[in-house]
Amino acid sequence: MINAAVVGLGWWGQKIVSDLEDSDHMRVAVGVDVDEGARRRVGDRGVRTASAIEDALADDAVDAVVLCSPHRFHAEQIVAAAAAGKHVFCEKPLTTTGEEARRAIAAVRATGVQLGIGHERRFEPSMLRLREMCGSGELGTPLVLEGNFSQDKFLDLPPDNWRLSDEHAPVGPLSATGIHLVDLAIAVFGRPTEVWARLGTHATTFENGDTLTITMGFEKGRTAMITAILTTPFAGRVTVLGSEGWMEIRDRNHPEAPRGWDVTTVLRGSEPETTFAPPHPTVRDNLEAFARAAAGGTPYPVTYDEMLANVDAFEAITRSARTGRVEQVPAAT
Repeated sequence: MINAAVVGLGWWGQKIVSDLEDSDHMRVAVGVDVDEGARRRVGDRGVRTASAIEDALADDAVDAVVLCSPHRFHAEQIVAAAAAGKHVFCEKPLTTTGEEARRAIAAVRATGVQLGIGHERRFEPSMLRLREMCGSGELGTPLVLEGNFSQDKFLDLPPDNWRLSDEHAPVGPLSATGIHLVDLAIAVFGRPTEVWARLGTHATTFENGDTLTITMGFEKGRTAMITAILTTPFAGRVTVLGSEGWMEIRDRNHPEAPRGWDVTTVLRGSEPETTFAPPHPTVRDNLEAFARAAAGGTPYPVTYDEMLANVDAFEAITRSARTGRVEQVPAAT
């Protein structure tokens, strides 16, 4: 059992605390937030609270920290946690620049602690099956990934919320939802080589945009086409088109409260087959995979190279959204 401190007790931090209440692998020992009201909500569940991450890092009863803090704090918090000998699970994006990501990953490697990342979509059973089919050749050669992840949850946020800030959450639809699809494209195709993005604010006053489209290029000419919108009611879809068939996964609800997935598979010479995949606790699965790896068990399934590729793509997409040009993703170093 890994004892964790959840740092940042907003919407998603509260969900993580709730999801881990019946976990056999990770227990929330401390909840950390500067806001007294947020601490009180966690304290009412019997969890100890603190107002600063330094308190958790100095606590011998804490084995790991789960970062649900604003993106701009991630790099320094990962480095500090690693220096304190604490394992680190970080909500996405890991960082917003490749330089920060390299510094954070170097810190956890140097101290031998485990790093995890909040890409729970990898843990959806249908997504695991899709990746298996891509790897085994059941779909032939995977050619194109198409994905959409849109939501309207941010419409209720006050205008000064950090999630709507161009400084603290650049390219809002990317850091909110699109980054999950970037990660899935990397899981299927590997490291991207170039990106082109178009960002607009068409239906809100969000200073960091409400509508994003991305084209990602990969080695051998593979392509991902991704959309993310912050005003459309929830829509989620991932499709991989291969030389011998295709699979589409449609979400019935936001991952916050999954209601299952409708999965359609078409193989050459066969009729389309659509099945229903029931709800699954993917957020908890991800956290527990991290906890097992931190305890010396099964290796964590998202590699540091994939985490770095994701951040390098994030930074290139941000540049492209601002310049309107195709931007190169730097090679891994």
